[in-house]
Amino acid sequence: MMKLLKSKLTIAQLVLITLFPSCFNLETQTVEQPKPRVIVTSDGEIDDECSMVRFLLCSNEWDIEGIVTSSSQYHWHGHRWAGDDWLEPYLNAYTEVYPNLVEHDKAYPSPEYLRSVTFLGNVDAEGEMDSITPGSQHIARVLLDTTENDPVWIQAWGGINTISRALKTIEENHPEQMEYVAGKIRFFFIWEQDSTYQSYIRPHWGKYQIQTIVSDQFWAIAYQWDKILPEDKQHYFKAEWMKEHILEGHGALCSLYKAHVHEGNGLTDYNDGDFRSEGDSPSFLHTIPTGLRNLESPGYGGWGGRYVNVLANTWLDPVPVTGYKYPEGRWYGQSAWGIKYMYNEYPENLELMREYFKPLVRWTDALQNDFAARADWCVKPYKEANHKPVVKLDHDLDLSAAPGSPIQLSARGSYDPDGDDLTFNWWFYEEASGYQGEIEIKNSNYRDATIAVPDHIDRETTLHVVCEVKDNGIPQLTRYQRVIIIVEP
Repeated sequence: MMKLLKSKLTIAQLVLITLFPSCFNLETQTVEQPKPRVIVTSDGEIDDECSMVRFLLCSNEWDIEGIVTSSSQYHWHGHRWAGDDWLEPYLNAYTEVYPNLVEHDKAYPSPEYLRSVTFLGNVDAEGEMDSITPGSQHIARVLLDTTENDPVWIQAWGGINTISRALKTIEENHPEQMEYVAGKIRFFFIWEQDSTYQSYIRPHWGKYQIQTIVSDQFWAIAYQWDKILPEDKQHYFKAEWMKEHILEGHGALCSLYKAHVHEGNGLTDYNDGDFRSEGDSPSFLHTIPTGLRNLESPGYGGWGGRYVNVLANTWLDPVPVTGYKYPEGRWYGQSAWGIKYMYNEYPENLELMREYFKPLVRWTDALQNDFAARADWCVKPYKEANHKPVVKLDHDLDLSAAPGSPIQLSARGSYDPDGDDLTFNWWFYEEASGYQGEIEIKNSNYRDATIAVPDHIDRETTLHVVCEVKDNGIPQLTRYQRVIIIVEP
């Protein structure tokens, strides 16, 4: 007999229970979501290569629809170019560790599949989008496929030109499909590393208001991380930690990770081992299903940072300067607030710097421990490695409340696949909430907690409360569930 559910179910949910009972959790009344679909475009810079190692280690989290090499304002044919085949060593190394990775999660894509969706895009020059390339054609095919309607997160680790060429092909050959295609697209750009978003996508596709995130927060884990990260976070990026958890003894893929090269006294030490840069990683960290629900809105905040709606459906980094006016054009190395601060003002006004990068920095411990665990999966059997806890709530993710009322919160369904002990921390995510102020959470370090809704709220607003759960494995892993409380006076 099916257990009596505590809340009403829709007809669609009842059908799902009947047809796919294994996909429905009766304790929490939540249907498992399909994996995010992602397409990567990359210019093959050194920090792209570092990001690619982490990306492949995280590849079990997504349906990867494409990996496409593109150009940027920094890299193109004949100019600091990594080579058309720069991905090949990484795919070869992934092939070596794949048999061990699937012991930890059978969702890891096969090396053959990854090769089948890897293409060369527009690489002849910065911003070149006249040529129809295998990469641009593949992106267009994915977007035009009406048998797959879930959103596609298209990431630009470098320039946007191959993406723009794909959209131009669709506009030229299938103009009747533009609205459909636009409805599927979600953009995440690491800066605008060429001009084609401004010169082509906005004028031709702007009317569809495609959700677009352009990140400058990524600089927190890029080349100046040692200036931006707090002292208590930096050990995760120093050579000792990197060598122990990533660089040494973790198989072929991690051995390719291009850690810092120390230059001094005319000598080059290739064994220094400090973290170098992963400026592109936030674009895919944003799409890892961690329970933070940040795919619902860039303003919610997650492992890839938190963003604010600047115009139409374009989201940029929150700038903690009263009266700040965002540029009308590109958000990139010559205009974005964070990079300009680092080059022109640092180390003045450090509190502003910390506030600006906080949406990404706050997850440092969880990010690096997750990286270390995945590196272990390359070489260790399942029983000798750690795996993420599973956070399950005993109530809905969205709740309603009146001002002054108590709300009971519970994560009683949570468990750890390795049998580890769990610790709980319920905290108020003020920056993501509509209400700005202090919130009292009783028993915040227990599985069950109570939030006191302020009694002076006089308008409808939201409270974002995060249930953060850690295991006691090595390395310690963290996952979440976000509860959104809608307060209605």
